[in-house]
Amino acid sequence: MGIEPKIVEYLKQPPGVTQLKRLAAMLGMPLAGLLRKGESEFVDADDLPPLDDEVALAAWLQRHPVVLQRPIVVDEASGRAIIGRPPDNVATLIGP
Repeated sequence: MGIEPKIVEYLKQPPGVTQLKRLAAMLGMPLAGLLRKGESEFVDADDLPPLDDEVALAAWLQRHPVVLQRPIVVDEASGRAIIGRPPDNVATLIGP
């Protein structure tokens, strides 16, 4: 069984608010779980909303996609997703 990945260049085409909320739901985590909190754009942000404000945080992430965890691997057929770091995580999604 071959897998054909669809690569999304999220820095060129940031995911929308609805898509970000959907990704968080597929990952089974709050939107704040998608943040790379070590990124300077996060650390130095002067416009960061409260991390528990899902609506405002989704809008902020759309404007600052560089702070998104990556890669996020999505299996549309099952409605599940996983953060692909470490790479072994992907095997749990697409495994046998």
